[in-house]
Amino acid sequence: MPDSPQWTNLPDLAGRAVGGTVMAASDEFFADKENLIKPEPAVFRPDTLTPKGQQYDGWETRRRRGEPGIDWVVLRLGVPGVISGVIVDTAHFLGNFPQRCALYATAAEGYPSAGELTDWELLVPDSPLAGGTGNAFEVGVRHRYTHVRLDIVPDGGVARLRVHGEPVPDPREWASLPLDLAAVQNGGAITGCSDSFFSPPANLLRPGSSAKMSDGWETARRRTGGNDWAIVKLAGQGIPTVAELDTTHYRGNAPDHAILTGMDATTDPDTWFPLLPATRLQPDTVHRFRLPEPRPTTHVRVDIVPDGGLARLRLYGNLTEAGLSAAQRRWYDLLPPHQVTR
Repeated sequence: MPDSPQWTNLPDLAGRAVGGTVMAASDEFFADKENLIKPEPAVFRPDTLTPKGQQYDGWETRRRRGEPGIDWVVLRLGVPGVISGVIVDTAHFLGNFPQRCALYATAAEGYPSAGELTDWELLVPDSPLAGGTGNAFEVGVRHRYTHVRLDIVPDGGVARLRVHGEPVPDPREWASLPLDLAAVQNGGAITGCSDSFFSPPANLLRPGSSAKMSDGWETARRRTGGNDWAIVKLAGQGIPTVAELDTTHYRGNAPDHAILTGMDATTDPDTWFPLLPATRLQPDTVHRFRLPEPRPTTHVRVDIVPDGGLARLRLYGNLTEAGLSAAQRRWYDLLPPHQVTR
């Protein structure tokens, strides 16, 4: 939407598409908590009645009837990170949405259960909600979190919860290991593109295989000269050695060929160098290419010629010593106080 806050362009750290999960809820009598992180917008189908009443595409609790307390739901972020803002979407909940909400977050090592989570920090104070709309709340706390808890007052339904922010993975897992330097879960991000008419280039960096055509990046048909392109900021300065360009589901609309160029912003932010020369692509195919001249790189530009769709882009390699050190410093600087002191 044109009026959406700028931070909604950041990844949804809680989304199912990046591995988020709904761990626990106080109640889900009318509609399942797992609906909160579905990637698609909520829908409403009239007269879809179950023994519990109208079926809603969201999370809905029973009426409290004066019982004290609130309802709540706990999510584990698919990608830990700094939360810039949240959307509490009450789409289609009109006579049954909560009056107010609050959002808390915490950071934990390993894989604790919902009941083992402690040290919750308030990110969105008790705030009013409107029904049938995406309620946006900006977050100003610059710490790295792994879990969030949404409280709703006193009860009711929420269709979707979007937790937008900057991925901050744990770089202790990366030492001496190869990784996908472009992946969103590792901190990769799209910084620019020529066109995103049918679907956005950020889809290129999602984990897992593309589920359908709209789950990749697809541009409009070019009627003029030139070609389409997107720029990826890598997880850090690294040396990509293998590129994977995936055209799965793109059959009559795959690019004819692709070109990869790189740039090292830490040494020369104005110079682009070749990584993969013009290489023909086949429709509906996962292509893997060894890069002929690997070198330290922070950004990669993918040119698709002349236009079309690309499902996924993987850039496998290792962080340089400087890249790993910078990632470790950033991770440590963003830890919440309760993790730093332990």
